[in-house]
Amino acid sequence: MKKLHEKILYEGQWLSVRETIYQNKEGKELSWECVDRKRSTVGVVILARLMPSKRFILIKQYRPAIDGYIIALPAGLGFNDPDHALVELKEETGYTGKIIDVSPVLKTGASLINDSARIVTIEVDENLPANQNPIQELEEAEDIQVFLVSKEDAKNFLLEHLAQDTHIAGNLWYLFGIGQ
Repeated sequence: MKKLHEKILYEGQWLSVRETIYQNKEGKELSWECVDRKRSTVGVVILARLMPSKRFILIKQYRPAIDGYIIALPAGLGFNDPDHALVELKEETGYTGKIIDVSPVLKTGASLINDSARIVTIEVDENLPANQNPIQELEEAEDIQVFLVSKEDAKNFLLEHLAQDTHIAGNLWYLFGIGQ
């Protein structure tokens, strides 16, 4: 595969759409439309667990792109700073914690967008006073509910929300090993 050229089809405030013309192994020219973030950042996907109960912190958030709610992991644009995951966790869920692991930079949707993210694993001490009654610090455009879900209850939890027309982020199905 060889990229021949590309052109911008649309440019908005945050994203642009580009057409890439490339040549396949047989020499045929093909076209692919891609989405680019205008400010190249590395996001954070937050895998937060309450300890000692080992429940996962999930969120239900409205997303205009799907005109609906989705159950997902907390996340945000981290500007290539894994510590930003602590800020996002506090804003979206009200919880505070400590980072225990950070993945390398990973691609998140390579078939459509040039997004990258780090998976940041955070341990949340549920016995700390700050985590007893967490208070979210949501932005004006955010509508987020927080759920605490054990691995054992995850499949039923997700299926119940699917039955209520809530979307489910694909990475949750993998995280909880559903279908294995």
